[in-house]
Amino acid sequence: MSTVYGYARVSTHQQRLDRQIENIKQADKSAIIFQEKYSGINQDRPEWQKLLRIVNPGDKIIFDEVSRMSRNAEEGFREYTALFERGVDLVFLKEPHIDTAVYRSALETRIEGVGDEIADTLIEAINKVLKIVQRQQIESAFASAQKEVDFLHQRISEGVKRAQASGKEVGRREGLKVETKKAKEQKKVILQHSRDFGGSLNDQECMKLTGLSRNTYYKYKRELKSQDV
Repeated sequence: MSTVYGYARVSTHQQRLDRQIENIKQADKSAIIFQEKYSGINQDRPEWQKLLRIVNPGDKIIFDEVSRMSRNAEEGFREYTALFERGVDLVFLKEPHIDTAVYRSALETRIEGVGDEIADTLIEAINKVLKIVQRQQIESAFASAQKEVDFLHQRISEGVKRAQASGKEVGRREGLKVETKKAKEQKKVILQHSRDFGGSLNDQECMKLTGLSRNTYYKYKRELKSQDV
């Protein structure tokens, strides 16, 4: 029985995977999601490598878009070809024209000869051209994804340089912590209900109420105490 997988990736820990995962699940609710926050510059992605080890012929891998599989055009096409030859179906929700099903159909659809030697030679040449065109479409999709990312990196770099030239502070100051909205709300619950801050609940009860892990709960308590709240 074949298995459907989904692969979602972002390049930084600040980016969210929710949109990619939601799109994959909309395409196939049964998809087993592999996800990671890992730079496309480094292709040694642990979750991707794990998926490559367990995927079998007849299985399917769904991507939100081609750039999630690889941002390097050359390596992306190489991995595409390797998986195609293993009999793994690849689905790209934003680039359906390069799904392996389309590529496989193009390779299997041949113009048949009519018996005449010259005609057969011409038909064989046409079949070869069709294969080349399909391959170029796949390579082009990976190349376009890489080009978009390279352009984005260039724009960011130029923006940083302009900001620095105008005397603006770029990036987060060392030691500055950014607290999420969720963390703030959970700390309010701790302040209101924990016995350490005048509430009526012990630590176990407070952990259950907030849904926090033990380590996170005590971390928040330490931070609250250090603020002399």
